[in-house]
Amino acid sequence: MTTTPAAEKTRLPSAELQGRWWTWAATEPEASNPVADTDGSACGRNQPKDVWFLAGTFGGQVKRVCEVPNGRPIAVPVINLVGDDQDCAAFMEGAQGTVVLDGKPVEPDTYAGDSITVEGTQGNPVTQQGGRFTTTGCGLWAQLPSLAPGAHSLKIRGRSGDFSIGVDYALTVSASSN
Repeated sequence: MTTTPAAEKTRLPSAELQGRWWTWAATEPEASNPVADTDGSACGRNQPKDVWFLAGTFGGQVKRVCEVPNGRPIAVPVINLVGDDQDCAAFMEGAQGTVVLDGKPVEPDTYAGDSITVEGTQGNPVTQQGGRFTTTGCGLWAQLPSLAPGAHSLKIRGRSGDFSIGVDYALTVSASSN
């Protein structure tokens, strides 16, 4: 996949991407949390206006259907973690993953460890921590420029140690901007 200079401008720096994504994921209780979502019904929860976040799982594989507004770049972790520097070093040692968009491989970005700020809702299943806190974020990530209107498939596979995830997204990009 080639990107244009305009597409490169839509890419968020590592620490900003991870902080924003973890905050997004940590703002929902388990019942409506996009990471716990088994079918895609929570994919539109609390989405920011400038990027569309997608989620992995808490382990295991799911298939999700998700509608994405036209003109939004997409960001998704392939495999990720928050913890301390040592947690991230150990996690990244074995981290591997693949991203396939419409049958074509996309090389994930490697973020070995960034200091990030996260704001979570009390009782969220992602960080189990409410309020604002600083932690280290790491993982393999995919940032995709906005996709053409219509149907797309996105397959994410990630593994580190004995933890693995798989998500098959059936994405539909709307014809008009939202």
